[in-house]
Amino acid sequence: MQQFTPSLPTIQFATFLSPVLYKIYEYIAEYVGEQVGSSVTLRTGQSLEEFAHGTADIGFLCGLQYVRMKNHHACPVELLAAPVLEGQRYQHRPIYYSDIIVQQESRYTSFEELQNCTWAYNELASHSGYNLVCYSLLKRAKTPHYFGKMLATGSHLQSLQAVLDGKADASAIDSHLLDVLRQERPEMAARIRIIDSFGPSTIPPLVVASRLNEDSKHHIRNALLSMHEDLHTAKELHKGRIERLVVVYDKDYNDIRAMLKQVQQTSLQDIG
Repeated sequence: MQQFTPSLPTIQFATFLSPVLYKIYEYIAEYVGEQVGSSVTLRTGQSLEEFAHGTADIGFLCGLQYVRMKNHHACPVELLAAPVLEGQRYQHRPIYYSDIIVQQESRYTSFEELQNCTWAYNELASHSGYNLVCYSLLKRAKTPHYFGKMLATGSHLQSLQAVLDGKADASAIDSHLLDVLRQERPEMAARIRIIDSFGPSTIPPLVVASRLNEDSKHHIRNALLSMHEDLHTAKELHKGRIERLVVVYDKDYNDIRAMLKQVQQTSLQDIG
């Protein structure tokens, strides 16, 4: 890729997604830095306001967080790209699922059997862990009160651990995270069973702070879109179960936007 003079000596990446995916995000950040001639940092994001305040330039973000940010008049971010995951179920498209998991030896065999169970969820701000679950319940003419108890855990990984520890009967987990866990921690993945899947939904995107100049955005996007073309880089993407990165548009997130609207109209988003 042709070098250009970067407007930022350091590009600040932030991830608002599962730490299970941190290594692949770290590799993507380093690759972008090498391609555009900037140093990079990656840290766990604490607040979406970091994009407006200048402490985050590029973020790995839940689709629901993106949709909520776009509801504000002065949204500080723009879509940059999104991953296409490996596997037939993803149809070479930037989509993912919410997989309903239980312990391997659990008596539950379907979502319809989970009435009055203890349900673990990561956080209200999650699409795959909460919003999509509320929407799926709504489509079944039910609310989260369908579950006997709801346990807020703080992350997908902690929800999964709650199921493994017997503190919860079931949970909804990001399918990308589960794909990586099967590869990196097969002993953990072997202890759970998927009894249903919700989706597909448009996958969590990479976003860029709107304040960056257009030349920088262009070169960063091009670096992301060409990652899979290099054999070594493609192998690294494979470790994160990513086939390639593609352009996504705001309209692509209308699926999440529509689900959120229906959930909010029935006040389910506040039930926890």
